[in-house]
Amino acid sequence: MSDYDNGTAAAPPSPPQPQPPEQPGFRILAQFVRDLSFENPHAPDSLRSAGAPPDIDMGVEMNAKGRPDGLFEVELKLSCRADRSGEAVFHIELLYGGLFAIEGVAPENMETVLLIECPRFLFPFARRIISDLTTEGGFPPFMIDPIDFQGIYFARKAASENPGGTA
Repeated sequence: MSDYDNGTAAAPPSPPQPQPPEQPGFRILAQFVRDLSFENPHAPDSLRSAGAPPDIDMGVEMNAKGRPDGLFEVELKLSCRADRSGEAVFHIELLYGGLFAIEGVAPENMETVLLIECPRFLFPFARRIISDLTTEGGFPPFMIDPIDFQGIYFARKAASENPGGTA
């Protein structure tokens, strides 16, 4: 066979094109409940809706760590405590985790991806678990308002950098 096709020469192979820089991104490889606790200490009396609505106290923590296999574990801890007239109505603690593969992120930006972006993806699933759990406990579904993970991250970072002052 020749290099000619209908009297024209075959085009020489093109030189390899430079690869575009790797785009930053991440994939969620797994999501899981690491720890879950629900307390309804005064049931069934606490299920009566008479009286004022309970006071709700929310806590949010985010943690992340690298693994030897190059992946990252991110944990979102949500605690919700409802009190009425000084007595506990319910108390929930959820430690919800995710396993992430992160690529193309500069080392100086890794912390913000792990503690802001990854929790944003975990939050809707954790929120649903808490809503379902309060419903199963006999209460109306407790829907946590959206959380500003960026605001929490920067407030905690400022507080750690300026421990004597106010952040």
